Amino acid sequence: MNSASTVKMKNTAKATSVTDKRFKMLDATIKRHQYQQDALIEILHKAQELFGYLENDVLIYIAHNLKLPPSRVYGVATFYHLFSLAPSGVHTCVVCTGTACYVKGAQAILANVEKSAHIHAGETTADGQISLLTARCLGACGIASAVVFDGTVLGNQTAESVLERIKGWLQNGSI
Repeated sequence: MNSASTVKMKNTAKATSVTDKRFKMLDATIKRHQYQQDALIEILHKAQELFGYLENDVLIYIAHNLKLPPSRVYGVATFYHLFSLAPSGVHTCVVCTGTACYVKGAQAILANVEKSAHIHAGETTADGQISLLTARCLGACGIASAVVFDGTVLGNQTAESVLERIKGWLQNGSI
C-alpha cells in the first residue's frame, strides 16, 4: 500500500466515521483503552464485532487513532485466524487440521466440503451462505475429528456427517 492510497483511505475513514454510529462505538472502545497501542487486539475484536469483518478503512482508522503504522495493524489482523478481512457467510464451518484430527480424516472432511460447496478453505460461497475455514488445532484432540459449526464444536465427525450438515445449509439455510 503506497502513501497516497493510505492518505486517501484515512480521509475516507474519517468521512465515514462522521456518519456511521459503529465508528462512534469503536471510538468509545479506543478511549476506554486510553489509546494504548498494546490494546490493539481487544480493539480489533470490538471492530470485528461491530462491522462483521475488518475492512481496510477500519484498519486504517484504528492505526490512525492508536498512532500505529497501518502495516502493524494489518499484520496483527492477518496473523490471528479469528480476524476476518472479508465478510463471512451466514454459516461457518471450521475444520480442525491438527495432528489428531488429520489422522482421523480431517483432509477427507475438508475435501468433501470444498467439493460440495464449490469453495476452498478460507472462502465463502457466492450466495454468502457458508464460510469454510480451517484451524491448526481446536484443542479437542480427544474427540477428533472436530469441526465447529456456527460456533458449536462437534467431535467424532466424518466426511459424511459434515457433508450432511453442509447440504442442509445449502438446501434451506438451516441445520
